[in-house]
Amino acid sequence: MTQLKTHIVDLIGAVGPIPVNEYMALCLFDPKHGYYTTREPFGASGDFVTAPEISQMFGELVAVWLYQTWLAIGRPAPVTIAEIGPGRGTLMKDMLRTFSRLDRALATSATFAMIETSPRLTAIQKQTLAGTSARLGWHETTDTLPQAQLLIVGNELFDAVPIRQFVRAGASWRERVIGLDEVDDLRFFAGAGSIDPTLLPDDAADAPQGAIVEVAPARTALMAAIAERIARDGGAGLFIDYGHIRPGVGDTLQALRKHDHEDVLANPGEADLTAHVDFAALAAVVRAHGLDAHLATQGDFLLSMGLLARAGLLGANADVAAREKIAGEVERLAGPRAMGELFKVLAVLPSGITVQPFPALD
Repeated sequence: MTQLKTHIVDLIGAVGPIPVNEYMALCLFDPKHGYYTTREPFGASGDFVTAPEISQMFGELVAVWLYQTWLAIGRPAPVTIAEIGPGRGTLMKDMLRTFSRLDRALATSATFAMIETSPRLTAIQKQTLAGTSARLGWHETTDTLPQAQLLIVGNELFDAVPIRQFVRAGASWRERVIGLDEVDDLRFFAGAGSIDPTLLPDDAADAPQGAIVEVAPARTALMAAIAERIARDGGAGLFIDYGHIRPGVGDTLQALRKHDHEDVLANPGEADLTAHVDFAALAAVVRAHGLDAHLATQGDFLLSMGLLARAGLLGANADVAAREKIAGEVERLAGPRAMGELFKVLAVLPSGITVQPFPALD
């Protein structure tokens, strides 16, 4: 039993069952034993690989989109270019290199920001970005960013924000909680809390007993804070994650450890806990702040941004093994059986602003 599991068992024994969002928060962010506060989960030696770790092309094309957006909104200066949930700093490293090639004046005049709550990951990011000439600072929230127009990107950010789950029990939907079974091991139960019926997806009425629906008030609150900032000060955002464009019934909570799935309740603090992102809910928050929200699959976005052309340039003078590696990276990033369909892209833009590959909204 992990130290965190012992703590959670003791907590439940003292106060009773806890909801899924509280369990996720403990597993991921507990100051002493939380997953993101005690380890470096990224890369082949960790538990999962994110798109920036797969290929430099991902960060390069994201930077190109941000640069096009900066041009489209009038080349504001000063401008802050930020990444929220920046992992090891690989995406920002690739973006900084690309900005310096696209527009040296922007690369040297913009303020760059890393929004990170984990001291351990902050230290890793500073190692990754050591030697950069960019004006780069670290922040725990968006509240302390400079008061300027903001271009912000988040890759695999929202999937790790804790969710609430509700289970069909009789004619009602009860909040799913974690309690203790007869041998004091962790187990899911239907709790006493219920959900506002207006928050249920359209197919909930026909859902069978035991079906699960997920809502994520913490995600919408985070998106609201970002959208409020962009609506007030100007700018744009790009958010990439795995999830669905239309909400529906289903349990997507999962634990990932050493590149494989395991029981969500098995090893608190030692496995990554995530759930699919409801992009429709995030887009609704964006639009409620008077901004435009555009949605696409990651595959369509990257291909439209020139992924194949960039791969061709990288492989032009490479040997056969290197070209095969690049081709594999393209498939992982954009292939429909890899990340291309599962991962979605949400672009946040000022009303009426058009940036390729997203069409103008009516």
